[in-house]
Amino acid sequence: MFEVLVFVYEHYWRGDACPESQQLERKLSAHGFEADQIHAALVWLDGLNLAAQSIRLDEQQAAGPAALQSASSLRVYSVAEQCHLGAQCLGFVSFLESAGVLPAAMREIVIDRAMAAPGDPVSVDDLKLIVLMVYWSFGEEPDALVLDELCDPAEGRLPH
Repeated sequence: MFEVLVFVYEHYWRGDACPESQQLERKLSAHGFEADQIHAALVWLDGLNLAAQSIRLDEQQAAGPAALQSASSLRVYSVAEQCHLGAQCLGFVSFLESAGVLPAAMREIVIDRAMAAPGDPVSVDDLKLIVLMVYWSFGEEPDALVLDELCDPAEGRLPH
């Protein structure tokens, strides 16, 4: 599924530039992706689109959980979230939040989509792709340093 999502991200730079599901399915099939991978990715993308639309609607109405959260609020993860995401992914989400690049509303979509992703626990590399896809669904590109963190492998990096 993640290979399909990478292809979609690379070929459709914004979520609103992505074709409808049926046309996208034909394009992905023509590029050689397996039917089960395509189906899983399309279901996942539908969930992403619904979540992003819900947040946009909440922002327009200035209501909902995202609007009610204060800067001092604390996100408590359920046992299921802790098990499925694992310590590394939860730590990475916390890092992005503390750096100020993952607002609460986007964090909730990241968690939702990570919970819908395969893997137990989800790998950090897969989580990074999920974060990129959440930005993509809002038609935003993270700033250069965040993009570097999300796209470059951690191996071979020298700590400063």
